[in-house]
Amino acid sequence: MAYPGYGGPPGGTPQGYPGGFPGGQPMQPGAYPGYGGAYPGQSTADPLYGYFSSVAGADQQIDAHELQRCLTSSGISGSYQPFSLETCRLMIAMLDRDYSGKMGFNEFKELWTCLNSWKNTFTQYDRDRSGTCEPHELHTAVASFGYNLSPQALNIIVKRYSDSGRIGFDDFVGCNVRLRGLTDQFRRYDTSGNGVAQFQYDQFIQVAMFY
Repeated sequence: MAYPGYGGPPGGTPQGYPGGFPGGQPMQPGAYPGYGGAYPGQSTADPLYGYFSSVAGADQQIDAHELQRCLTSSGISGSYQPFSLETCRLMIAMLDRDYSGKMGFNEFKELWTCLNSWKNTFTQYDRDRSGTCEPHELHTAVASFGYNLSPQALNIIVKRYSDSGRIGFDDFVGCNVRLRGLTDQFRRYDTSGNGVAQFQYDQFIQVAMFY
C-alpha cells in the first residue's frame, strides 16, 4: 500500500515509503528504510574510499566544502557542471542523522548510489545533452521516484528550481535531495501513517531551515 497522500513507485518500496531508492530498486537487508544499503565497516579496497580519504580529516568525516571537492575530483557529474556548495550542504543534511554537519564514509557510499541513480534518470530526459530538462520532464521524474504530488506542488518545485524554464543537473539533484530529506522528516511526525503530521512552530522551523 502506498504511503497515504504520496504514493509509491512502480513495484512499491518497503512499507510503501515514497521517494525510495531511485529507480525502485530493492532494499538490502539492514539498509536504511527505502533508500540504500548498509555498509558495515570501511574498506580501503573500495574504489570510492580513495576519493573520500583524499579530503577527509583525521576524524574520517567530511563537511560540505570537502564533499564538493570530493565529488568534483571524482567526476560523478560527468559532462554536467560540478555540484554547487549549496547542493553539497543539502546532501550532507539529507544523511546527517546525528546533526553533526558532516558525513562519514558509509553515508558517502549511500549518497554515491543515489547520485548515480538520479544522474541516470536526468540523462534519460536530457536527450539533446544541453545539461537541462524541461518542467514536464521534472514532473515525470518526481513521479517515478514515488512522490504523488499535486500539480500545484509540482509547479512550485519548477518555479523554485528552474532557470528560464529549464532545470539543470545541479538543481535537479538539489530538488531530489530536499524531497527525500523533507519526506524523511515528515514521516517522523506522521505517527499514524495517514499522510497527516502535527508540528509545533519551532519544530516546523527546525525541519524547514535544516533543508
